[in-house]
Amino acid sequence: MQTQKVINHIVNWLKDYANNAKVNGFIIGVSGGIDSAVVSTLAAKTGLKTLVLEMPIRQKADQVDRAQDHIDFLKANFPNVEGFTVDLTPVFESFEKVVDDYKEGAWSKNLALANTRSRFRMLTLYYYGQLNGLLVTGTGNKVEDFGIGFYTKYGDGGVDISPIADLYKTQIYEIAKELDILESIQKAAPTDGLWDADKTDEDQIGASYPELEWAMEQQKKGKTPEDFDGRPKEVLEIYLKFHNATQHKMNPIPICEIPEDLK
Repeated sequence: MQTQKVINHIVNWLKDYANNAKVNGFIIGVSGGIDSAVVSTLAAKTGLKTLVLEMPIRQKADQVDRAQDHIDFLKANFPNVEGFTVDLTPVFESFEKVVDDYKEGAWSKNLALANTRSRFRMLTLYYYGQLNGLLVTGTGNKVEDFGIGFYTKYGDGGVDISPIADLYKTQIYEIAKELDILESIQKAAPTDGLWDADKTDEDQIGASYPELEWAMEQQKKGKTPEDFDGRPKEVLEIYLKFHNATQHKMNPIPICEIPEDLK
């Protein structure tokens, strides 16, 4: 990959999009992870107003530290960057208290609450984005957004633009290195940060990002699990399980079309 040229392309695309949309710049939620660190840095490089928010909800200390360190890094290097923390833990815990357990089952409840965390963050980004005339800027990568649907519908999937959604995770690491993103962020295990337990993305999915990228390429070639043995077969099965189950996230909302003779 021609890393510096890709960086320049994304920065110019962001700047052109914002100018054409007649907005002031961008707002990004930063988590201490690689994707949000790269996106916020690319946005900052446009020279347009860039607002970065850390929105902890019972967050692990190391995630909070990395997010804060990244905000400090951006502020030190880009005068157009502002950033602060909005602690959503009290909001989330208040919500936990008022909703009842209409459906029993610990897994269903925990998953619903995990997705609720992401949706509270989306609401917060749009609130501050509208106040400041900023585009909510997505941080999803190619495998997450179009491969396995590893994001929350109307949570971190609720954005105005997606600058890195055509890049694999491994390519984003290349960009992070070129941008001199903090080493602690580059080395951190990817996690969505939506659980009280310390779960990495690989723990949840059952495969690493390089493996999933391989599987996505095999699917494009029309390969099936039956074409492989051992771990490759298992990885492609994992990828397809997620891919098939999350089509409702990737496809447009189904519309019931009414026949003209019934209108």
